[in-house]
Amino acid sequence: MTTVAAYAAPASKAPLERTTIERRAVREFDVLIDIKFAGICHSDIHQAREGWGEAIFPMVPGHEIAGIVSEVGPGVTKFRVGDRVGVGCLVDSCRECDNCRAGLEQYCTGGNVGTYNAVGKDGEPTYGGYAEKIVVDENFVLGIPEGISLDVAAPLLCAGITTYSPLKHWNAGPGKKVAIVGMGGLGHMGVKIAHALGAEVTVLSQSLRKQEDGLKLGADHYYATSDPKTFEELRGTLDLIVSTVSAPLDLGAYLSLLKTDGALVNVGAPEEPVSLNLFSVIGGRKTLAGSGIGGIRETQEMLDFCAEHGFGAEIELISADQINEAYERVLASDVRYRFVIDTATI
Repeated sequence: MTTVAAYAAPASKAPLERTTIERRAVREFDVLIDIKFAGICHSDIHQAREGWGEAIFPMVPGHEIAGIVSEVGPGVTKFRVGDRVGVGCLVDSCRECDNCRAGLEQYCTGGNVGTYNAVGKDGEPTYGGYAEKIVVDENFVLGIPEGISLDVAAPLLCAGITTYSPLKHWNAGPGKKVAIVGMGGLGHMGVKIAHALGAEVTVLSQSLRKQEDGLKLGADHYYATSDPKTFEELRGTLDLIVSTVSAPLDLGAYLSLLKTDGALVNVGAPEEPVSLNLFSVIGGRKTLAGSGIGGIRETQEMLDFCAEHGFGAEIELISADQINEAYERVLASDVRYRFVIDTATI
């Protein structure tokens, strides 16, 4: 066991505070990672405040982890000391179900293990990336290509894969009109990735406040959803809409923007149920779908894709003592576009 410093929420809705946690000793197939950077994801806040249901406390959030391998178990073949690596939202799965065998560990029917706010196969709670070190099975560790610096790579482990996976699955690319709803931590990555895939990209945001940024990051068009004319002008024109927002939307209004056989895919998860008139999907054979992160293989593919195209996330680097302030700023949409903790400050 190794004792490491970390930032944890001691109870639901409580401010995060500095503490220490125990990391397990390195087992045969384990990798010990010195965490250099950890992104702050909106889902960290949902979970630390029990917005998605009962949680495990104390909680060390963080599933956008980038660092350097400092030790490997004797059976490890994929990594060696000194490698640049990342850890995303998963640290284990059953590895036996059809989904796991297909590389879809995020949909593991036997029960996957989250990087934090979960219980591992050893019966111990998992603690995330707001910490100095983490121990993870090599099969759930990603290699970070040399083309991306670790600080801007960290958010790719959630924000990057959460947008890459549906864009790939629904065939975003040349000749496709793709809209990204929300211009935040996930949304800005959706714009970059959809653009790099060759799609014609539209941003649908509440206001035009971030329009200049959106166009700079690769959007071809930018519309304010607070303007009713937007929904008139874009009616029936889009092939794919990826919604990254965690506020409830008028789904019918967004579905009206799709062409026949278009899809509205939700990756943002509101805390409350949303309602839908089914005629919104029946008329036009439209799909209302959801997508959750990505499997390990696809996450590696995404990292390689981002390196090949020369981009990571747009970040604001903070020290650990700014985490609570950062949470409030995320809720106020006051970040461009992802807070990343410099874990040397823990």
